[in-house]
Amino acid sequence: MIDEVEIKANKSKMPLKLSLGLLIGCAGWMGPYIGLAVTLLPAKIGQLAPSSKVSLVATFSAVAMVVATIANIVNGALSDRTRSRFGKRTPWIVGGSLISAGLFYTISVAPNIPVLLTLWALYQVSLNAVVAPLVAIIADKVNPKFRGTVSSFYGVGAAMGNYGSGVIAARFLGGIQIGIWVFALIGIVFAIISVILIKEPSNKDEPRETLHGKELLQAFIFPIHDARDFYLALVGKLLMVTGQYVIVGYQLYIFTDYMKLNQSETANSISAVSMILMVTGIAFAAFAGPLVDKIGRLKLPVALTTVMLGVGAFFPFFEAKPWTMIVYAVIAGIGMGAYNSVDQALNVAVLPDPKTAAKDLGVINLANTLGQVAGPIISGIIISMVGYHMIFPVETIICVIGGGLIMMIKRVK
Repeated sequence: MIDEVEIKANKSKMPLKLSLGLLIGCAGWMGPYIGLAVTLLPAKIGQLAPSSKVSLVATFSAVAMVVATIANIVNGALSDRTRSRFGKRTPWIVGGSLISAGLFYTISVAPNIPVLLTLWALYQVSLNAVVAPLVAIIADKVNPKFRGTVSSFYGVGAAMGNYGSGVIAARFLGGIQIGIWVFALIGIVFAIISVILIKEPSNKDEPRETLHGKELLQAFIFPIHDARDFYLALVGKLLMVTGQYVIVGYQLYIFTDYMKLNQSETANSISAVSMILMVTGIAFAAFAGPLVDKIGRLKLPVALTTVMLGVGAFFPFFEAKPWTMIVYAVIAGIGMGAYNSVDQALNVAVLPDPKTAAKDLGVINLANTLGQVAGPIISGIIISMVGYHMIFPVETIICVIGGGLIMMIKRVK
């Protein structure tokens, strides 16, 4: 059995190597996923079916949402029950990353839409084998007094992956296949570095409860008992991510179809927006986590940063010019950076049962997956009905509601 004295000693110190591992691990799954989902996948869809690209992006998002919903919960629950010489999270992180890289290659050579859609659905399974176990490490190994700071490392990784991917992907709009290969390599390398830094100990001797009937059901379903704040955090996060991807999911088409830019102007604009989001995101993620640990408050910072995202989103509604997206990037980058810094600490604080941390955090992190696909679906419907300009105030409304729900949480200050 793992030495409890050693664990307590490790939890009394700020875990720098583990924090760096979480940063790199988050960037390693987030970057390839966002680079593909936001830029290179829509570009490939546009190549294969240019006349129906808007509706197809929404279709891909809907399929991904269904698959990811199931995969996230199941992968998280299985990770909680894994026993190996490498721990219960590492096998899933490494295995999921390797399978994802293989699927990236097959996606890059997919000859038609049905094949591409099938491969995209399979990728949601391997992706969520990484996401749920990785974030559960915060609950497993980090003392509550350091969770804001450690979460800020995760937030910096999220900002690097989320927005740095746009800078990279924009360079490959003229060479989509190579761009996808680059992201596949990034995913593998970052995953290996991450687990080396985290250095999860063996848990082969850790007891594993035999599941029968009620226990089996509880291991794989959404939490039921003492879960009010858990679901407020879940829905608040879902609305924030959904609002974000109302714009981000159609960013390429916003520049090409709404703002009427050519390929060169589009690439430059995506790079500029992504760079601003990345710089502000990293800067404010690094700042917000330690500040939250110092002041001892999580709820208000998460709520305010959610609303900030909606404020930034309103500017492109006024004029279909690239400068409005730049303003959006500045405001949203500040908000998202600070949000990513403290969000995971809030999620861990509202967990109903630490024994099912990966499964329950997997449920909360469904907000990421579902929001990333629900946003484009909402956008696709709005664009088809009334045009691009109305997606911006819709994002504002969604984010304001999300911030309000976060403020209703009682367990956390």
